[in-house]
Amino acid sequence: MKKWLLRHERAEAGENRADHRGTALIVDLRGRLIETLDDFWDAVKEPCGLPDWFGRNLDAWSDTIETRGISEVIDSHDVLVVHVDQRGLFDGHRQEAGILAGLFDEERNRLVVHRLA
Repeated sequence: MKKWLLRHERAEAGENRADHRGTALIVDLRGRLIETLDDFWDAVKEPCGLPDWFGRNLDAWSDTIETRGISEVIDSHDVLVVHVDQRGLFDGHRQEAGILAGLFDEERNRLVVHRLA
């Protein structure tokens, strides 16, 4: 209901935004050390246009990328691609990273983990 209300309010306000349908939002976090989920939320907040009230948890992220309606930036693209280095949170040994990665469906939302040279 809250998501619908927010979309409705934006439509009534006549917000003009560039429509990027058919494009991918690419968030490249390579080179940035991400040790925790909080570091991940900090890293994606600005490029993904996450609102200040964003829940900073896995359920909120799932709603944001799957259901949409949370971020106008993400919503205005057909595909979200997040690039990270295979270190810190994404070194392959962290349970929360595996859960986070599982939220990306590999079609509409992709997490690309790059091995370090």
